[in-house]
Amino acid sequence: MSFGQNLQFLRKMHERMTQDELAEKMNVSRQTISKWEMDSAFPEMEKAITLCKLFS
Repeated sequence: MSFGQNLQFLRKMHERMTQDELAEKMNVSRQTISKWEMDSAFPEMEKAITLCKLFS
């Protein structure tokens, strides 16, 4: 599984969170979440750490 596939899986399994909800928690746009999930962009290290904490 790619990073984007893993992120989408975690987001959907975590209280069926929407891209908008995750974007708000991460302080990024919904479009950014979409790009991460499509593997067309990747989060900066700080955001990756925040994702780990959010889904741990």
